[in-house]
Amino acid sequence: MYFVRVEADFAAAHFLRHYEGKCERLHGHNYKVRAWARGPELGAGGMLLDFGKLKTALRAVLEGLDHSLLNDQAAFDDDPSAERIAEFIFKALALRLPGAPLHAVEVFETESSMARYEP
Repeated sequence: MYFVRVEADFAAAHFLRHYEGKCERLHGHNYKVRAWARGPELGAGGMLLDFGKLKTALRAVLEGLDHSLLNDQAAFDDDPSAERIAEFIFKALALRLPGAPLHAVEVFETESSMARYEP
């Protein structure tokens, strides 16, 4: 099995309406995002998926989130958790790269806290 991973980042604010604790207040993160592809066979040029294509698509998706209040995005239903952000990014990547062997998206809120979405 082959795996390919790219990283990009964005900064955004959010708050969690259905959470009791400090994260229910408005705060921000410098998010790191990792997008993974996976597959058993290599294509043209001996590649699973071109790093450049995956990174370009990821950056385009993150551009729509960067320096925003994530709660304003309907996709997050007022609770833009790292889990929901990862799912949103995965699905947006799938639309930009139809047929690509996308596998997972990881969203890091901090160096030690991340959520991963795999369909």
